[in-house]
Amino acid sequence: MAGPQVLKHRRTTLERAEKFLSGPGFPDCSLRGRLFGGTCPLVSLSCFQTPQRIPYDEAVRQEFRPAKVGDSFGPTWWTCWFKVELSIPREWVGKEVHLLWESDGEGMVWRDAQPVQGLTKEGEKTSYILTDNLKEAEPHSLTVYVEVACNGLFGAGKGSLIAPPDPDKKFTLHKAELVVFNRDVHELLVDFEILVDMAKFLGEENQRSFQMLYVANQMVNLLDVTDSSTFPAVRHRASSIFRQKNGESQHTIHAMGHCHIDSAWLWPYEESIRKCARSWVTVVRLMEKNPEFTFVCSQAQQFEWVRNWYPGLYAQIQDYAKEGRFIPVGGTWVEMDGNLPSGESMVRQFLQGQRFFQQQFGKLCLEFWLPDTFGYSAQLPQLMRGCGIRWFLTQKLSWSLVNTFPHSTFFWEGIDGSQVLTHFPPGNSYDLKGRVEEMLKTMNNNKDKGRVNHSAALFGFGDGGGGPTQKMLDRLKRMSDTDGLPRVQMSTPDHFFSMLEKEKTQLFTWTGELFLELHNGTYTTQAQIKKGNRECERILHDAEVLSSFALTQKNTFQYPSIKLQHLWRLLLLNQFHDVLPGSCIQLVVEDAMKYYAEIRSMGGLLIKDAVRSLFGELLLTGPETEESLLVLNTLPWERTEVISRTGAKTLGAIVLESVQDGHCANQFVIFDDVPLYWDAWDVMDYHLETRKPVTTLLKPLAIVLTGSLRGSVKFSLQISERSVITQEVILDAMCPYLRFLTQVDWNEAHRFLKVEFPLRVRSMNATYEIQFGHLQRPTHWNTSWDWARFEVWTHKWMDLSEHGFGVALLNDCKYGASVHKNVMSLSLLRAPKSPDATADIGPHEFTYAMMPHKGSFHEAGVIHYAYNLNFPLHTVPAVSAQCPAWSAFSVHSPAVVLETVKQARTVLSRQLDGLVVRLYESHGSTVVTWLQTSLPVKEAINCDLLERPDPSSHLPLEEHGLKLSFTPFQVRSVLLILRQ
Repeated sequence: MAGPQVLKHRRTTLERAEKFLSGPGFPDCSLRGRLFGGTCPLVSLSCFQTPQRIPYDEAVRQEFRPAKVGDSFGPTWWTCWFKVELSIPREWVGKEVHLLWESDGEGMVWRDAQPVQGLTKEGEKTSYILTDNLKEAEPHSLTVYVEVACNGLFGAGKGSLIAPPDPDKKFTLHKAELVVFNRDVHELLVDFEILVDMAKFLGEENQRSFQMLYVANQMVNLLDVTDSSTFPAVRHRASSIFRQKNGESQHTIHAMGHCHIDSAWLWPYEESIRKCARSWVTVVRLMEKNPEFTFVCSQAQQFEWVRNWYPGLYAQIQDYAKEGRFIPVGGTWVEMDGNLPSGESMVRQFLQGQRFFQQQFGKLCLEFWLPDTFGYSAQLPQLMRGCGIRWFLTQKLSWSLVNTFPHSTFFWEGIDGSQVLTHFPPGNSYDLKGRVEEMLKTMNNNKDKGRVNHSAALFGFGDGGGGPTQKMLDRLKRMSDTDGLPRVQMSTPDHFFSMLEKEKTQLFTWTGELFLELHNGTYTTQAQIKKGNRECERILHDAEVLSSFALTQKNTFQYPSIKLQHLWRLLLLNQFHDVLPGSCIQLVVEDAMKYYAEIRSMGGLLIKDAVRSLFGELLLTGPETEESLLVLNTLPWERTEVISRTGAKTLGAIVLESVQDGHCANQFVIFDDVPLYWDAWDVMDYHLETRKPVTTLLKPLAIVLTGSLRGSVKFSLQISERSVITQEVILDAMCPYLRFLTQVDWNEAHRFLKVEFPLRVRSMNATYEIQFGHLQRPTHWNTSWDWARFEVWTHKWMDLSEHGFGVALLNDCKYGASVHKNVMSLSLLRAPKSPDATADIGPHEFTYAMMPHKGSFHEAGVIHYAYNLNFPLHTVPAVSAQCPAWSAFSVHSPAVVLETVKQARTVLSRQLDGLVVRLYESHGSTVVTWLQTSLPVKEAINCDLLERPDPSSHLPLEEHGLKLSFTPFQVRSVLLILRQ
């Protein structure tokens, strides 16, 4: 007989249900305490440790020693392999049996020589299902192995998440036993959780909240945790609520499993390979049991890792990909930084990624997937469209510290006018857990209510991997169409964006960059990585240009396509969004520098091979006494210098005239640099209040050179007792800029070094180079959107001009910059201590240049001169005979830059030699120009950035070459088919 009705107090009723659910203080009365039934110890447990990451076949041949629960292993970055021998009791027939495994570190279960399950406490995966329903006939005794990496999902930071790793950390095995898993208890727990969370998060103003509260209370009354016969009635009461459907107008959430894995961050590259395997094999297990489950996965590099190291797992992934459930997304080699890679590097990210997905999965990605990168270049929309991408997804702008971005779904327009349909998941996360609170936030935080009724929700543990869990899927199933909640359905990117396209007429357009108002320090941190990136981009450019020329001139020359692809992939890997920005641990920095060294070495050899093939008869090979220099220019314009003392004097006068009265140009300044938390990532606006000029002279100005070709002076400044700047200021004949060759011995902590140029120039905007173009940013701080850009990024140059005059700052490896009012500032070095305590400590060498100019920066040739600074001429000893002048390409318009010359991968499915040339309009103008070439070209065809030719778009070869038209900042690729 039912008890009397009791007037309910909301707080006590809610807390009663929560305590029944979780059981703190009352474990004997809670439901959670009944999740596991019987237990059984293991037959045997043994282990061995190794500092190496070794394959399974090698591991199982090692000598294992006895181990037990409570044992510790390590240290950090080691691996402990456990041999687990078990025997399931006969009386457990008909039961679901798990291996319960709780240990520090990240584990992976191996069974029958294949990975079968990831195990991590942090990722809520602490058991492996041995059998769903134990049969009498199936084996009850078996042996499995558990490979445990001595690091957590987020590395091994000493004391905090982003602290440098603790090298001596130990890891402990806390539980290892067989258990009976009570699936009906698990289902009840999820029922209770959804109802309680609806009661909590729908709010007291919502009558549905009280319905959920009262139903949860009734379920507590009905349930006897010691009597499983009471369970069905309780579940029926819950399901009656979940069967109450939404109205047709309810917001629809498209849920997609997700597992963001940083290719390196607080752990090295090699550990990411195992993170992929641990995470993805768990996804495969979930797909076996949940036919509606879909999972999206980016980064071709990670697929390649798994293909090489775990071929059995990779074959299963390919099978599920064919079913449209394990879905490759993104179209890039890695989730790269969105600011610092060059335009050509970004093209190669798509080229390598899309080709991999086409070859391995039979389709190109239609969406660009970059959820965790620190800002997005305004040239990306054009690059996406040129690589077959129509849609874009990220959530990182939700991290902006100052302004809230006004849209969730919109069209993003680049500097050339290209547009992509863009979505920011309103849940502001790529690693949701499938909770009621998250789904409500996804609906309520939609910035485009009334225009868009669809949102994406990405669920699964991320950053360090882990991915979705069964509990997440069970939560979402209950929210599929429950009155009071948004409608939640498993979905795919194709289906989701197709639904958004139906509402596209309602959408707004955002033009220009997507600037993250946080993590501005990543433009400068780890200067050696930035320098390696810029230098290796140049090396690969030159290697491709010279190899392409050799291919056209010598029938015997073999274009080094395999070697170049290998080097490009190393460079692209290092452009991952925690490596190139410098927000990684020391081990990752060491890996990155090793890869740069390989590119420098092998790339240099490729350049030498191409030069030898092109000019072998002219090269100096013996002990000849007379020699000359063969000069090679890999840029498409002349770089002739004429000796002129008058020109040098004129430049010196202009430099002096361009500096603001009473101020010093080339003024080094130092700032305190203590961010709120994200040490390597952030520089805060308040650092500007701590400005201190560096004025202590260590060595006075001294003349180094006084020749007619070059003059230079040198001096040294004391930054502190530990750090010194030595600089040579160089003036070259007929060179329009003054070079500053700078060496810094840097041994600071939380300090920021910049160089300033206060100018006699007034302008509301400054111009900064970006990929394949440039954009303007305000020099004032009128609005919060303006002052949030107190530290920005640029590439090879930036310029401050008024009508008729201006000054450009060029650089060979720096990215951080700012222009406030009339002061141009180039960021040089930082000194964060987390996650790498040694970041930037040591010697540095870099060059920047000051280029005052008449007229606009376009008219003055700033863009070409910035290229010249970054692409030095190649000089090769040659015999003294007259070396012939030879030019492969020239472009008539100074507005158009020939950026890339490389071998084409495919030529209309014919076995023909071909080159791809990539050009872009750099001034922001509409222009028609001629591309002239001396190469044996017989056909020219337009192609996209994936080098797919358009057979209907042949370009006529005329006397002056190819006639090409460009709109502002347009990037064009042309396939040149060579005569045999």
